[in-house]
Amino acid sequence: MSRPSHLPDTLPGHPMITRQGATLMIESLPASELASRFGTPLYVYSRGAIELAARAYADAVRDRPVALRYALKANSNLAVLQLLARHGWGFDVVSGGELARVLEAGADAGGVVFSGVGKTDAEIAAALRAGVQCLNVESTSELQRIDRVAGELGIPAPVSLRINPDVDPRTHPYISTGLRSSKFGIAQAQARQAYAQCARLSNLRVAGIDVHIGSQITELEPYLDALDRVLDLVHDIESDGIRLHHLDLGGGLGIRYADENPPTPAQWVDALCERLQARGQGHRQILLEPGRSVVGNAGVLLCEVITLKSTLDRHFAVVDAAMNDLMRPALYEAWQRIEPAQSRDGSHALTYDVVGPVCESGDWLGRERQLDLREGDVLAILSAGAYGMAMASNYNTRPRAAEVLVDGERAQLIGERETLQDLLRREHKLQL
Repeated sequence: MSRPSHLPDTLPGHPMITRQGATLMIESLPASELASRFGTPLYVYSRGAIELAARAYADAVRDRPVALRYALKANSNLAVLQLLARHGWGFDVVSGGELARVLEAGADAGGVVFSGVGKTDAEIAAALRAGVQCLNVESTSELQRIDRVAGELGIPAPVSLRINPDVDPRTHPYISTGLRSSKFGIAQAQARQAYAQCARLSNLRVAGIDVHIGSQITELEPYLDALDRVLDLVHDIESDGIRLHHLDLGGGLGIRYADENPPTPAQWVDALCERLQARGQGHRQILLEPGRSVVGNAGVLLCEVITLKSTLDRHFAVVDAAMNDLMRPALYEAWQRIEPAQSRDGSHALTYDVVGPVCESGDWLGRERQLDLREGDVLAILSAGAYGMAMASNYNTRPRAAEVLVDGERAQLIGERETLQDLLRREHKLQL
């Protein structure tokens, strides 16, 4: 049966991004209209898409002992945090700055887990004063430091040890965090001794055990492999008389950038809970820390074509966004879909490399894309809601992009565009 012509064409994996004829729509607003109103480069997030993902997780964990902790590193905009807090989410932070964002957004610190391989004394103290749920500890040295800081403050520190299970998540090596060669966590073979040390330190309170094997994971098997190894360890630790109150199983569920088919939140949660039941551990309190799968496909980066140029070998579309705005292609050689805000019939399409103006050969956003372009066109780089603005920099003295949240026919500016004055204000000229 053919699709009625009056309905928009949906883009795979992007439920709130559609085409109405030639026009790319973000919820009920044309992408080109947003670019004209707010300027480019511009990050645009769909409130509907974020809430759809949040509800999918809420439905998956309903009536189960599972708590959701959004991983801030994916996208830490205050409005995004407020939105998730209103839906009852807690948070996973990896720095004192991220903790400050959660508190500024009005969220409860009691629903925060503080992860990260290199917490400073100041960050530990801030976490304890705020009353976080627990600190995820990554070394025995860190155990001793937390014990000392907690003793100085007179605040017992709830801790969970992050275990490195040496499991291959089958993803990009830069975001594989559960291999033995990784900087993260305590080796499984050393974990039992580490828990014994933790139990002897008077200012620490054992809260649970933590594992996080990577990001953009598109299969269930690595999760189940890691869970089995952790449950073996739980048995050994509790046989030593140490009670573990929760299992933090991390996050990292992938999204669709091209033709990936990652598990849904329900499939992921079902698989974990079924394995826990089969191992006689269905009573355990579970923490999950999704990030990318909540916001990744809710965001796009809009940019304008500055110039079209051809060499003897290639055609280039030079746009006003660059690797400082979206680092993933340069850092991970990541593929993200690129769509024109207003499509043409394709009769003048060429194979373009979409590149930015930064003075680096690695400054590219998409390679070998079939596009029918003119200078001044607006392009949308999809799947940019996670690790886009969060990784942006000021390289080449480029102010960071503005951020907008779209809700139906409304658009709210939720992140001011930086100015050159903003960048220069923090620096001081020579006085001598």
